[in-house]
Formats: sequence, C-alpha cells, structure tokens
Amino acid sequence: MTTHLRIAMVSEHASPLAVLGGVDAGGQNVFVASLATALGRLGHEVVVHTRRDDPALPERVAFARGVWVDHVDAGPPRPVPKDELLPYMDEFAKRLYTSWLGDPPDVVHSHFWMSGKASLAAARPLGIPVAHTFHALGVVKRRHQGDKDTSPAGRLDTERAIIAEADRVLATCTDEVFELTRLGAERSRVAVVPCGVDTARFTPEGPAEPRTPGFASRIVCLSRMVERKGIGNVIEALAGVPGAELVVAGGPAKDELPADAEYRRLRDMAERHGVGNRVDFRGRVERDDIPSLLRSADVVACTPWYEPFGIVPVEAMACGVPVVASAVGGMIDTVLDGVTGIHVPPRDPARVARALNSLLGDERARKAFGAAGARRARARYSWERIAADTLAAYPLRVAAQAQAVLS
Repeated sequence: MTTHLRIAMVSEHASPLAVLGGVDAGGQNVFVASLATALGRLGHEVVVHTRRDDPALPERVAFARGVWVDHVDAGPPRPVPKDELLPYMDEFAKRLYTSWLGDPPDVVHSHFWMSGKASLAAARPLGIPVAHTFHALGVVKRRHQGDKDTSPAGRLDTERAIIAEADRVLATCTDEVFELTRLGAERSRVAVVPCGVDTARFTPEGPAEPRTPGFASRIVCLSRMVERKGIGNVIEALAGVPGAELVVAGGPAKDELPADAEYRRLRDMAERHGVGNRVDFRGRVERDDIPSLLRSADVVACTPWYEPFGIVPVEAMACGVPVVASAVGGMIDTVLDGVTGIHVPPRDPARVARALNSLLGDERARKAFGAAGARRARARYSWERIAADTLAAYPLRVAAQAQAVLS
C-alpha cells in the first residue's frame, strides 16, 4: 500500500516564504503555505514550485515537515508584478516538465490561472492528473474593476481552457461554483474546498493588543492596501460612527507608507471626512502579531468590492470577534449574517456605518456573535479539515490513494 502521496503544488507568484501585506502577497500565500503544511502533517510529501524572485534564494528550501519550496528559474530573478508574469510561463512550464519527467508526482495542484496554464502544459504530456484552484477569476475581476483591471490579454480564454482541461477544479466558495458553471465547467468536476484558519494560533484566548486611550471602541481593517479591498468605504463610514478608532493594518512597512499611492489616497479621504485623527495606519503587521491585533477589536470590518474567499473574516471569527463583511464571494459562506456578523452591500458606506453602530452599541450581541464565530471557525475551517477535504477532492484515483492512507 502507498504510504503517502507525492503532491506538486504550483504557485507562480505566491510563495509560502513571501512577506505578507504587499500588493501581490496576501491570502494565496497563506492558503498555499498552510495547506501544504497540513498535508505534510498527514504524512504526504509536498513540493511547492514558485518563481524565483531573488538570485540569492537556494534552489530548494525545507519549509515544514514533508514540505519543500522549489524556486523555479523563469524570467528575471527579481520581484515582478503578477500581471506581468505571463511571458515567463512557457519557461516556467518547461522547467516543471523537466523536473517531473524523471520524478513525477502523484498529482499536481495548481494555484491561480497562470500556474494552471504552466501546470497543464507540463503535466499533460506526462499523464499526471491536475487539480486547480483559481483563487480569483478574471471574469469577476473584469466585472468589478472594468478599465482598472490590469490582467493580461487572454486571461479569460486561458481560464476557460483550464476549466475544460483540469481533472478537477477546486472552488473556494459556492459563489465561485456558479461562476465556473457559467464558464462551462462540468459540475461533477468541481468541488468546494474553502480556505482554512490556524485554530491553534487564532483563538479567543490569548493576549490582546492594548487599546488606544480616549476611544470608546475599536474597529480593525486588515487587508492588502489596494482600492478594491474597500478600506475607503470603512473610512467614509467612520464619520458616522462616533467615538470609534479605526486601525488599518496592511500594505507596505509603516515607514514606507508615504511613498504608497493608495495610502495617500486613503489618508486624504480620512482628512476630507473629518476622521483623520481617528484612523491609525499601521502598515504591514507581522503574521505573529495578527491574533493579538484582532482580539483587540470590538468589530473587524472586511468590505471589499468582491472577494474570492477572504481569510481575514475567518481569522477574526476564530478569535471570537464579530465581523462586518461585504456580502460577496466567500464571505457569503463564511460569515453567517445575524449569527457571526452582519452582511453589507459592497461600496455602501452608509450601510457599513449602520452595521458598525448596531454591533458597537450592543455588547451582548457582540459576545454572542463572537462565540458563534469561534465555534464555526473551529468546526468548519481548521486546516486539518481543509487538508482532508482537499485530498478527497483530488482526481478520483488520487483521492482513493489518499483515503487508503487516512483509513
């Protein structure tokens, strides 16, 4: 009997080793790192293939038990915005093919559309099954960003090809399933496997960051600092939430914030709405400091225009903090309206203010929502469960092989 699976994860721009908070470093990095680690703990062997963005990086780095990160030479060995990586994907695919030719994995699990393109090109000739997680769909990004969408030409056609060719597509939420079927996916080849949360680190128990004196309540936004994340909507809403402090965490390091255009836009917005003295822009927060920041909040606000999944609401729930969340994408599944938080329409500061005031004015409701969120996070979103769900969603012969190991 096979004692373990050999899994190749491909994540061309989102390395498990990356520092979070930058424009292209966020939820996908956490997803890939945490899933790989959980699969390794189950006894499987995982190699995460990501593009080399620094000439000093070793070819292969041990990351966790049973998990290695493989740096693939494709394009210049320096940071490149993800929307400019497409020209290097043929080279990326050739490197993967060469790597797998003499030492094939049991399954390839690709993450994001460019990884899917490279993975299928490398794995198909070798007969290796491919499972794919999009993390974000181009058609949704185009719908919400319009002319601001910087995706390369051909993304939508490439995503349709991946949907048609991958053995399994792993959607992160039910809303994505509808999008995939509209793009031609066969429902039988789509499984829903959400993102998870580290339920040992994100807990209601534990230290909370000291609160700023002089404020009646604290709202926390933890997000990459890009316009579509809707931080501006929370800043605008703050004008209608008296006595509250807003902590905005994410983006560049604090001393680098003045050079960031989105920070300057948000800072100016706060001044225009008369809340400049109530918004604390923290910049990048170290991963180890996030639980204590979330525990310090009365409410966590996550109000993006769209969101394929959204890890922060689940992390907040795991810490026992209620969430005000846009009713979009994965947050429709994760945040139960009226149970663990309140849903609001995207781009609607007035509704955000109403939801914040409702929770901040009702301590009993906050405690009930927080307790329900913590229970839900532990029961549904632990990485152990997500890893098991992922194995079950892999192409049938691979899933059967994994089940033999687990039984």
